[in-house]
This record gives sequence, structure tokens and C-alpha cells, in this order.
Amino acid sequence: MERQNKHRNKMVEEEEPLRLRTSKGNGRLTSIDSAESFRWVFLDEDDSVIDDDGGDDLPLRKGMDSEDEDNADHRLIRTGPRIDSLDVETLEVSGAQRNDLEDVTFQKSIKLAFQTLGVVFGDVGTSPLYTFSVMFSKAPIEQNEDIIGALSLVLYTLILIPLIKYVLIVLLANDDGEGGTFALYSLICRHAKVSLLPNQVASDTRISSFKLKVPSAELERSLRIKERLEASLGLKKLLLMLVLAGTSMVIADGVVTPAMSVMSAVRGLEVGVPMFEEDNVVMISVAYLIVLFSLQKFGTSKIGLAIGPALFVWFCSLGGIGIYNLVKYDSSVLKAFNPLHIYYYFKRDSTKAWYSLGGCLLCATGSEAMFADLCYFSVTAIQLIFACLVLPCLMLGYLGQAAYLMENNNDAQQPFFSSIPYGTFWPVFLIANIAALIACRTMTTATFSCIKQSIALGCFPRLKIIHTSRKFMGQIYIPVMNWFLLAAALLLICFIANTNEIGNAYGIAEIGVMMMTTVLVILVMLLIWQINILLVLSFSVIFLGLEFIFLSSVLSGIIDGSWLILIFAMIVFFIMYIWNYGSKLKYETELKKKMSMDVMRQLGSNLGTVRAPGIGLLYNELATGVPTIFGQFLATLPAVHSMIIFVCIKYVPVPSVPPSERFLFRRVCPKSYHIFRCIARYGYKDMHRENHQIFEQLLIESLEKFIRREAKERSLESDGDDDSNSNSDSGSDANSKRVLKDPNGSVYSLGAPLLPKHKYKTPMNSEASTSREPETENEVGSSNAVQDKSLENELAVLQMAKESGVVYLLGHVSIRARKESWFIKKLAINYFYAFLRKNCRKGIATLSVPHTRLMEVAITHMV
Repeated sequence: MERQNKHRNKMVEEEEPLRLRTSKGNGRLTSIDSAESFRWVFLDEDDSVIDDDGGDDLPLRKGMDSEDEDNADHRLIRTGPRIDSLDVETLEVSGAQRNDLEDVTFQKSIKLAFQTLGVVFGDVGTSPLYTFSVMFSKAPIEQNEDIIGALSLVLYTLILIPLIKYVLIVLLANDDGEGGTFALYSLICRHAKVSLLPNQVASDTRISSFKLKVPSAELERSLRIKERLEASLGLKKLLLMLVLAGTSMVIADGVVTPAMSVMSAVRGLEVGVPMFEEDNVVMISVAYLIVLFSLQKFGTSKIGLAIGPALFVWFCSLGGIGIYNLVKYDSSVLKAFNPLHIYYYFKRDSTKAWYSLGGCLLCATGSEAMFADLCYFSVTAIQLIFACLVLPCLMLGYLGQAAYLMENNNDAQQPFFSSIPYGTFWPVFLIANIAALIACRTMTTATFSCIKQSIALGCFPRLKIIHTSRKFMGQIYIPVMNWFLLAAALLLICFIANTNEIGNAYGIAEIGVMMMTTVLVILVMLLIWQINILLVLSFSVIFLGLEFIFLSSVLSGIIDGSWLILIFAMIVFFIMYIWNYGSKLKYETELKKKMSMDVMRQLGSNLGTVRAPGIGLLYNELATGVPTIFGQFLATLPAVHSMIIFVCIKYVPVPSVPPSERFLFRRVCPKSYHIFRCIARYGYKDMHRENHQIFEQLLIESLEKFIRREAKERSLESDGDDDSNSNSDSGSDANSKRVLKDPNGSVYSLGAPLLPKHKYKTPMNSEASTSREPETENEVGSSNAVQDKSLENELAVLQMAKESGVVYLLGHVSIRARKESWFIKKLAINYFYAFLRKNCRKGIATLSVPHTRLMEVAITHMV
């Protein structure tokens, strides 16, 4: 102990800039230089830092996980900062560029705003094609005051929902430029520990994106809500259910939007060609949708630039036709801006007015798409283009249709196409059809964005995702979902073939996701924004109350065929829930059955088998511990690689992980084992499509940096006598008889020796570390020489393994319900979850693993 104290005093003198400084007055600590430069770690007998994944950097801990336990004595030392990163810029990887939209300039916002027209506003822009026709089919016009009342409903619905709720409020609740229900969920998860996602570790909360404002001690309301959410498992599950339900409604919206938009546009032929039949409308709509979804693969930015001018012309046409009709027919419809006309409308016939609400809701379709498509563009661009172009043109379009209907009540079934000025019908019809196709793409891209988020956060089966833009990493294309949405939309058109019934289904999908978004935003207001409770109550009463009224109206027409969309949403919700439940159960089972570190140490540094030259990358989902599948490899194969790296690719609930914080690198066992862990963390916006050769190169270079940095830090604290036992056990263990017992109870004999050419010996001190005290500086220099030799030996092993090549070790871990489990659990796990796993994208394709260097082992757990 006295020897250690002398050495500690010596090290403090050598590191004057880093030591703690005290005030001269009372000796209390007043400041710390380089406070982040120190950490407390446990060293084993050979000075190897034991992996303490996720542990707090505290000098004392009450308990240690199995991975940190050791039969030998530990020393607690203070050393430099833990190396948490592979320290590699992702910009060096092809296709991994990011585009942060939070710092866009005003000029860039103007440019993006024009492109936004072709991506974000197609859905809401085509609502004038069908809003009045659906409204007046449910509530026929009896007098002109009905037109004024219906128009007033539409105008204030546009003002309240798309403008005030979404553009001015909901868009501000984005998650680092990402929108949608899962973005709101991830935002909430960063401020309260409510996430039910697996393989999360404490170190994730130290990611830069997590370091946001947390509820202060003065705001008791926010703290109470946070504590209640974190303490209640039921509330956590309810929150996740809301998110899954909202996402399923978005996907259902991606089915009904193409059907409604295309059919409404094509039905204009019934005005231009009086003898045109309904069957022809269905056939042309089917052809339109097939062409549209076939073009989806060309990317958002390319098509957005191509169709942006077309949609600009469409909005200008809406405004121009509206002004023309106001001047020609009846400008008195402007009095609809007086909200009293809504009261008069309901007073005359409340039942009829209530039925018309289902059609009125359609004027706000596409509002959720603005939020879900936020990943493609900035908040400023969307707000600017909506307030300056989209909303004024929409209002003029509705005013013009109402002015026309004031003198032509009989044209209520096709008010838009009937109100087009003579001589401009066919050009406007062509533009309307183009706009309808654009509207289909708007909701489809929003659906892709939600699917990608849910896949990244473990709530949807893995699918192939194609990134269509190198400039904007959020622009994606999912082939399977693209054709799935097409098939569902074609089925909806052929089965219903009536725009009024499809319109009711449209309303169900829209109001469902709107309500889920409202609930999540209310939670954001209370927990994160911490605004005045009166403002929160006002938002809740106004928008939740309004949406409940709309919901009651659309549900009244569910028997007409719109129940199909609810069935579709329920199927998607069921898929997401089963996948999340099965994945979580699988991870928890792997975590419970992970290999004990005692077993690893009993096997010795040779792991009880032959250590063949090369590097083995063992992919697994565990962020801590030794995965069971590794034991299966040891029990199955006659040899393992001289260097093993456990690679865990995981997604955390943030949009993007900074490059400097993307990778965690740890040493799992003592140094002589040559086993490391690499945790690659990605946000749900990040791409993981590195070429395997680049990934291998970066990984090996970063591992070398980690080893060098670790040795440098250890040399500052080492007493020079701990290397004496670094390899003392490996020689005796090499030839001893070892056994390995797998989770199923089978016992395997493991007794093969370590390959001689991979053995290396570190010069050892012949005497015990506590037998004598240092007397001269030569002994300290000898200690440094020993450590330098140890570093050279480890780097030599790394270089030899690198030259021998990298092999990918993949384990197929499956789960089955126990015989005594409930029937529902057996059905969910043995059939539904197994079916999804069998048909989803395989890990080999996701990781881009070359088949020529692939080894696979399967294992089944009973849960």
C-alpha cells in the first residue's frame, strides 16, 4: 500500500495540469481541470481493463455484473477517458453523407420550398377535387345558406387543423428535423425512460442528441409526469400502443390516398365526356396507379424537381379559377369567413350538418403528410410555402366552387370540374390528373418514412430500404411496401369503386392518425416544452374535441365499405405488435442465457480449443455479456479465430448519432483472450450500408488505435509489477481438459491447445507484486519496457490476424414457446412471429456480409 501511495504521488507530480486544484483559503475543491479526463476502472491481474458496458463511471460500485466478476483480485484505478468511439468519420464511407436541415439559410429555404411543392403538398392540394362532392352527397343542398355554412366549415377546418395545429404547432415538435408518430415517440423517450426497445444501455443516454433540456426541479408538474411514466409499465405499453396505432393509420392512409385522389381526378371525364361510364373510370384509375408506383423508385428529389412546377401551376390554377368564379357568379360567399354561419348551418338541420363533417374533414387530408414528410425538407420551407401559396390558393378554390354552386345547385356532385371556365377544361383536367398523381406520391413517401423509423426502432419486420438521394439521406424507397400499397389500393378501388365511400374510408384513416399525433404532442408540451397548463388545456380541448366530433361523423358511414380500411390498419398494427413482442422476448431470452464470465475464464485464454489465425466478427444483439451463440460456436467448431470481436449493431431513439459517438469499443476479457466488443449505434435516419471491405479496414484501424490508447493510459498508472501475472494461467490452461455446457444441457469436451505461432510471452517479474518496493528509477523503466513489449505483442497478433483475413460469424437465434405456455402465446410466437422472421430481410443482406467468408450456427431458445 505504501508503494502504491508513493507511485500515486509521483504520478500526480508528473500530471500537474490534470490534478485537482484547491483554494488556498479552506482547502475545499473549487475547480477541476479536464474533469472529463478521468474515469475509474477495475483492472484484472494482467492490467486488462474489464468490460463494464453501461456502468456508471464512479469510483465505487455496490455490485458488478457477471461480465465484470473475476475470481482474481481487482484493483480500482483512476485513468484517462474511456475510448467510446472507433473515432472514424462516417463521411469517409460511401453513401453515408448527412444533410442537416436545422441550419438552412433563408435563401436555401426558398429553394427547398419550391421542391417541397412536389413532395409534401400534393395530398392537401388535391382536396378541392372531392371535398364538396362528398359533403353534399351526405347532406344535399336545400338552400344557398347550406352552401355558405358548408363553406364556412371548410375554411375554418383549414385554418384550425393544417395551419394552426400542424404548421404552427406540430411541426415544431419535430425530432431533430424528423416528423411522424415514431419521431414524437423517440423525442419523448429521450426525456423520460419510457422506451420498451431492447438492448438499450446506460451509455446511450450520453449521446449528444440525448443531451437536451430536462425538466427542472422547479417545474414539479413535469417531474411528476416524468416519474409517473417511468414508474408505470402499463403507461409505457399504452404509449407504445398509441404510436403503433398511429403508424398503422399512416400506412392505411398511404393506401386510401392514391385511390381517392386518382379516382376523383379521372371522374372529371364524366363532365367533359357525358357518355363516359363508371367502369372506364375504374380502369383508367388502375392504369394510373400502376404507372405511378412504378415511377416511385426514381427517388423523391428527382421527381420532386420534375413535378414541382406542375403542382405550382395547379395551385395557381386553383386560385385563378376561384377568383374567376367569385367575380362571375356570387362574391357574397365571402361572408362565410364569419363563423356564425357554422352555427346557423347546424341550427337549421343538425343531423345533416353532422353527416357533412365526414366530407369536410377531407379538406385537411395531407396535414399529417406535412409532418411525416418533414425529414425531406426543413420546417421553414414547409411553413413558408404553405402560408404564402398553398393556403391562399386552397381558400380561393373553395370560395370559387361555392360561388358557382350558388347559381348551379344541381352540379354539387362534380363542383370543381363543373366550375372550370369554358375553353380551359381540358388543360385544367390534365393538370388536375398530374396533381392527383403527385398527391399519391406525397402520402407514399410519408409511409416510407414511417416504415423506416419503425424498422429502425424494432417495431416492423426488416425490409430492403433504398436511399434515392446522396444529398438528402431521408429520401428513401422501400420496394416491398411500394408494391404492397399498390396492391391494396387496387383492391380498394375495385371493391368499392365509389368516391363517396372511399372518401369516408379516407376520413377514418386521417382522423385516426390526427388523434394519435394530438395525444403525443400534448405529452411533449407537458414533459418537454413545459409551457403554461392553460395553453396545454386549450390545445387539448380545441383539437381533441374537434377530432372526436369528426370521428363520430366518419364512423357513422363505416357500414358502407369503409370498414375495409380499418381492417387493413388492424392487420398492420397486429404485424407491428407481434414483431415488437417477439423481438423483445427474443432479446430478453438471449440476455438471460448469456455465457458467464466465470465459464470464459475457466476455459482460459485459448478458450479450450484451437485458436486459428484470423479475425472473427461475431454479430449479435447483446450490448453486454458474452452471447450464447458464441458458446455454440465453441461447442460446434474445432477452432476459433485468434481474435474475436463481438459486433452489435443497434438503433437508438435519436434521428442520427454523431460520428464521434457512433461506436463503442471495449475489451471483454483479459488481454490474453483477444476478445473485444464493438457497439455500432445508429439513429433511425442513419444509413448502414458500408462496403464490408471499408468496414473491415475502419474497424481494424480503430481497434489498433484503441489498443495503443489503452496502453498509453495504462502506462501512466501502472506500478510496473502487474504484468507478472498477465499470462501465468494461459500456459497451464492450454493443455488442461475443459468442458463447455450449452443451454440445452449437453456437455462438450474442449481440450485442443492454442496454436504455437499465436502464443506470445510477456516478460514477467519473477517475484510477486507485493514482495518488494521500487528502489531505483531503472525498475520503473523496466516496467515501461515490459508494457511496451506487451503492446508490441498484441499489435503483432492483430497484424497476423489481419493478414489471415476476416470471417463473419452469424448466429440464427430463434425462439419457440414452451409446451406449458398459453395457446395465444404459442400462436403468436410459433406461427405469426416465426412467419415474419422467415419472410423478412435476412441479417446477411442487411449487413452486406460476403458469402465466401461467412459461418453460421443456429440455436433455438424455449421461452
